[in-house]
Amino acid sequence: MKRNFGSKLCLYPTPVGVIGTKVDSRINYVLVAHFGIVSHQHVLVSLSKSHYTNKGILENKKLTINLVDKDMLPKADYVGSVSGGKVDKSHVFSSYEGETGMPIIEESPLTMECEVVDDHEIAGFDNFICTIKAVHVKEEYLIDGKTIDYEKLKPVLFEFPTYQYLLTGEVLGKCLSFKHG
Repeated sequence: MKRNFGSKLCLYPTPVGVIGTKVDSRINYVLVAHFGIVSHQHVLVSLSKSHYTNKGILENKKLTINLVDKDMLPKADYVGSVSGGKVDKSHVFSSYEGETGMPIIEESPLTMECEVVDDHEIAGFDNFICTIKAVHVKEEYLIDGKTIDYEKLKPVLFEFPTYQYLLTGEVLGKCLSFKHG
């Protein structure tokens, strides 16, 4: 028997990413763990409207999603703990400009360049629907140069109720390979 736990968000853990954009032409970053898949070419990035970064996303209609691994976690945690409205975070990471003009973090194992196609405002959050324009992956995380090896990449996950970071675990099997019945 299951106990009714109330109306709480329980879809954790989720991947952690650093959103890169420009606010008033200056690079800014924020740590985010509220992502979603909308389609094979679209993702959702959900940010509280209070974030300084939202101004840049709304201004440029572009952003990067830089997945976090354990080596870059201390810097990623930092950019999630201070406001870009009070602290210049443009030099926290080494970065270069991507095809969209937004910052690609060199330390990140995988970066998605995105264009915002819609913003759904719900309960104090901007929910940006984004088209993926380009994906940049470090060579060491590719199998035969064409498939991402997430066993090696090991993105950091975030679990909200306890505010803990987790590392991805073991492979349990291939999808659609389990015997049924």
